[in-house]
Amino acid sequence: MSGNLTWPAPEVSNLSGETFAVRHVWCVGRNYAEHAREMGVDPEKSSPLFFAKPAQCLIQTTDVDYPQQTESLHHEVELAVLLSAGGRDVPAEEWGERIWGYATAVDLTRRDVQAASKAAGQPWELSKGFDQSAPLGPVTPAEEFAPESGTAIELRVNDEQRQAGALGQMIWSVGELLARLSAEVTLNAGDVVLTGTPAGVGPIERGDRVDASIQGLAPLLFTVR
Repeated sequence: MSGNLTWPAPEVSNLSGETFAVRHVWCVGRNYAEHAREMGVDPEKSSPLFFAKPAQCLIQTTDVDYPQQTESLHHEVELAVLLSAGGRDVPAEEWGERIWGYATAVDLTRRDVQAASKAAGQPWELSKGFDQSAPLGPVTPAEEFAPESGTAIELRVNDEQRQAGALGQMIWSVGELLARLSAEVTLNAGDVVLTGTPAGVGPIERGDRVDASIQGLAPLLFTVR
């Protein structure tokens, strides 16, 4: 085989119709103290837990397929940060000017697969990086939104509240998370970072309607089919 192999990057759009080519999706676990506790971790003794999803996991759609080979699919509402520029070892205070936009996201997790992998001491990538595992709402440009400590974050299933909190409950702020992650890897334009979820994660079933929202951002609405 000769020549260069190329393929189009997955794209998402903002409220103005501008598109964003997704390079990579980074996620952080245990960034809300109560969620860390419900997962059996002491937040006072833990550092950010970073993991990744393939770019094609990020989707903007009103229907999400229930994944095969699982019996326990969980919801986790999160603030998504889309980067217009990256860097290595970038201080927290310098990340604001490198953000393209913000959006409401849901990190879907095959909890049974994750639990079995953890029990066996094996990687749990397939519990997080499966098809359609990161639904994303419309993106709001960075100049039109700023995450504040009182900004509400919520998720409802069939109109029943499951998760509720505020961005100020994050252990590490957006800038701090990006600084810590950029100390581990080089971040780039096109990277998307999901910033953690508040307590109340739980199962969703086929036919459920999921309504995820962050105050000041467009809501994320989808049905599990």
